[in-house]
Amino acid sequence: MRLVIALGGNALMQRGQPLSTEVQRENARIASQSLATVARDHQIILTHGNGPQVGLLAMQTESFPGVPPYPFDVMGAATGGMIGYILEQELGNCLGRDVPIATLLTRVQVDANDPEFSDPSKFIGPQFDESQVAELSKTRNWIFKKDGDAWRRVIASPRPQHILWHRPIRWLLDQNALVICSGGGGIPVVEEADGRMRGVEAVIDKDRVSGLLAAHIPADLFIIATDVPGIYENYGTPEQKLLTTITADALSGEAFSKGSMGPKVESVVEFVRKTGKAAAVGRLSEIDEIVAHRAGTWIVPD
Repeated sequence: MRLVIALGGNALMQRGQPLSTEVQRENARIASQSLATVARDHQIILTHGNGPQVGLLAMQTESFPGVPPYPFDVMGAATGGMIGYILEQELGNCLGRDVPIATLLTRVQVDANDPEFSDPSKFIGPQFDESQVAELSKTRNWIFKKDGDAWRRVIASPRPQHILWHRPIRWLLDQNALVICSGGGGIPVVEEADGRMRGVEAVIDKDRVSGLLAAHIPADLFIIATDVPGIYENYGTPEQKLLTTITADALSGEAFSKGSMGPKVESVVEFVRKTGKAAAVGRLSEIDEIVAHRAGTWIVPD
């Protein structure tokens, strides 16, 4: 089968871990060991997030007075290359030299009038306490929102409209390569009146881009690999229950948080409705069991 697998932030950075390269390497090593078994039996297109990394890079680029900080489209490209390299190296160490692996920087077109630009929701970077938030809001004009018990910076996360281009990805797949692309949700660009593309200050949700990519490739199965067993009904209550198999229509009627499971649910539902194929959400450590339909939440056509 041809699989699009979207790696959650836990693939490289667990909540509360230090934002060091060595921590990311070790987490990528663990992720690659989980993915290796599936990669030997199926063709994989791998996507990933970049929230902690791009947030840290944003802080670092603003620490040099008199030097304009990098814009977010450039930082998206930088973190996509960095994370792609780490994943590519660890996957290569697991799979050996017989499996070609390629990382592609991927531009993704968004709407310049997307409402996210006026009410941002995408968490990036590390956690802060209230005193730090007050200072950074004043000195750097950053916007913060509550993420669990702590505060994190937020930036616009416009909806992806089109991936530029699909052809290089398809060509690599035809050469039996494992492709890493759309890293961090891709590099956000908008189209000008004259047809030229321009980068914008945003971070696109990687689950939405992954679903769009999976529908266009197309994939036989779209998987969002995260750090929870799957999608829960009545999550956080005494009545919570893991959904094992559910139709797209039934799942779309459930209410989920905009900042956590919401984009994942929207992405898998949209993929299933567009393609008539199944999608799944579950733990990265159980990826082989998910592919075999023995773990995770499977979302199936109605």
